[in-house]
Amino acid sequence: MRREIQFIRRQAKAVVVGLSGGIDSAVVAALCAKALGPKNVLALIMPERKDKHFRDAVAIAKQLGIEYKVINIAPIAREFDKACRPKGKKARANIRPRIRMALLYYYSNLLGRRVAGTGNKSEISIGYFTKWGDGGADFFPIAHIYKTRLPKLARELGIPEHIIKKKPSAGLWRGQTDEGELGLSYGVIDAALRGKRKNAKVARWKREAAHKRRMPPMLKQ
Repeated sequence: MRREIQFIRRQAKAVVVGLSGGIDSAVVAALCAKALGPKNVLALIMPERKDKHFRDAVAIAKQLGIEYKVINIAPIAREFDKACRPKGKKARANIRPRIRMALLYYYSNLLGRRVAGTGNKSEISIGYFTKWGDGGADFFPIAHIYKTRLPKLARELGIPEHIIKKKPSAGLWRGQTDEGELGLSYGVIDAALRGKRKNAKVARWKREAAHKRRMPPMLKQ
């Protein structure tokens, strides 16, 4: 944990973080609060509906003693849907994390803070994030930690057990879960990423997601 805290201190004096009610954002918010002090962490809770994940996010913010703002993104998403009429399920779903990214950077600009990303090593490695959505951040405090290794750190930080054991979900649509959408468990994915076993699907995801992990190509003089 000391390494993560030192990293955060080098990157920012104050941060904005999107708090979803899941383990990843809870760990990032807790690390930032430890590294910078609770008064230097603003959590944005950006639900489409006030469900159990929303309630968990509010509870985490209160537990950590950090300031939080609730912004219902449903009206924004509806206007976007109305204007663009997206037909593809994934294209429509990806609008949501991009709206959240825009809100995070609004407060980042307004308050002169950095945006702390919540992506872990497993998601980033296989490209399981929205480009210019949850992939848009100034730094990523847990990008070096595999998903299956996050529970240990979460327990050290005092994250409630029911959040640690919650099924991972990007919240892209009602009832969506990461492992259900991917068709593989994080245990299998992490084993493949760590070279413990081969998996053709994971290898393909990692290869195809290369463009998400680097800056856009440009000509050099």
